[in-house]
Amino acid sequence: MGQTKSRFRQFTDEQWERIEPLLPSNEGRQGHRFRDNRKVVEGIIYRYRAGIPWRDLPSEEFGAWQTVWKRHARYARDGTWDRILHVILADADAAGKIDWNVSDDATICRAHQHSTNTTRPEQDTGGRVESKNRPFRDCEPAGHGIGRSRGGLTTKIHSAVDGRGRPLANVITGGQRNDGAMLAEVLADIHVPRHGKGRPRTRPDAVIADKAYSSGTIRRQLRSRGIAAVIPEKSDTIAARERRGSRGGRPPKLDTGLYKDRNVVERSFALAKQWRALATRYDKLAITYRAAVTLCAILTWLRRLGDTP
Repeated sequence: MGQTKSRFRQFTDEQWERIEPLLPSNEGRQGHRFRDNRKVVEGIIYRYRAGIPWRDLPSEEFGAWQTVWKRHARYARDGTWDRILHVILADADAAGKIDWNVSDDATICRAHQHSTNTTRPEQDTGGRVESKNRPFRDCEPAGHGIGRSRGGLTTKIHSAVDGRGRPLANVITGGQRNDGAMLAEVLADIHVPRHGKGRPRTRPDAVIADKAYSSGTIRRQLRSRGIAAVIPEKSDTIAARERRGSRGGRPPKLDTGLYKDRNVVERSFALAKQWRALATRYDKLAITYRAAVTLCAILTWLRRLGDTP
């Protein structure tokens, strides 16, 4: 199926035909109509896979590096990759190919010195990079999604994946942000449009997470939305309840069979971090870094939906 991939090409012909009509054409705007879309997008992917400076992109394969960088920055600001991911998710949901038992977790990525030489507060305050009510370009967090944690200057990718490990939502914060405190933000980022009439689906059937998400607040939030919490209790919580005896109440239910599938989110992170410029952050701006995370998610969905052997 499709053309034989080389180290400079990640899309098959069928995959590219699926997303090309969804890319902005720049028609009717100031400047020339976008040309060589495939070459440029492959250049964006190659840069993040190889972890090289933009200036070192092979010009004979991808053209001028400035064009590749500017297109990436533009697509990050206008939310192009998010819109494409939503279309792919809508198609997958209509075909019944999304497993709505969602796993949530976060992973730390070291921030390279090239990404940290910007004016920023000492601690990033976290929060969503994008908003449905404001243009994407206006949503760069004050700290650029970089914070100081035990590992130094780091970024954290908070992700929700479906039951087969395919990304549904990604939120970028500083590395010191608490995983559990960001769960509501990650779930709010899940947005799967319907084919035809109907509101987009935003609610999973269940949320599977580790003990870092075990708190009464999180359980109440999930219960209020009708989402099953598959989260084990912390040992100190268990001990405190047992000390209180009958007044401690009953322990929360845990579907141990479903919890065994929690590691799909870890496997998703391992796959994304094969892109060296995601495993180590070189981007100064959180929106461009998150755009690359979303582009990686798009490629993951296209491959997992049977477009490639």
